[in-house]
Amino acid sequence: MANIKTAGRRKAWCAPFLAQLALTSNVAASARRAKVDVSTVYKLRRTDSGFARDWFAALCEGYDNLELDLLQRLREGELDGGKTKERARRKFDNATAFRLLAAHRETVTRQRGRNDYEHEDAVLASIDAKLDTMRRRLAAREDGAACPPGEPDGQ
Repeated sequence: MANIKTAGRRKAWCAPFLAQLALTSNVAASARRAKVDVSTVYKLRRTDSGFARDWFAALCEGYDNLELDLLQRLREGELDGGKTKERARRKFDNATAFRLLAAHRETVTRQRGRNDYEHEDAVLASIDAKLDTMRRRLAAREDGAACPPGEPDGQ
């Protein structure tokens, strides 16, 4: 019964946690926002590969957002709360943003590589399926039979 209860609670906090993580790249703040203990999210990441995959995808998105925010601030500065169109002195901590990006660049790069492999696997599977179809058609022709139904050139 405890597993059913845990699964129900997880459903309640997973989506808000991952959404906030994608916005902020901050695990502790995301856990607070989702009303779940930080140790719970780390434990689930260790034990649930699907959640771990979603976690890293959210982090990648979060770091992309942070990088874009940082670039915008470096290029344009910050508006002073929207009261005027003049640029205010920077309140954003650029040095911390740079350190955060540098500290997690390897993790993000590794995750993007994993995503590339997932796409690569799908492409390779598609190619293999096409080659198998071509081999069956060739074998059927060599045997003097028509192509199997449902395949290209088949009835």
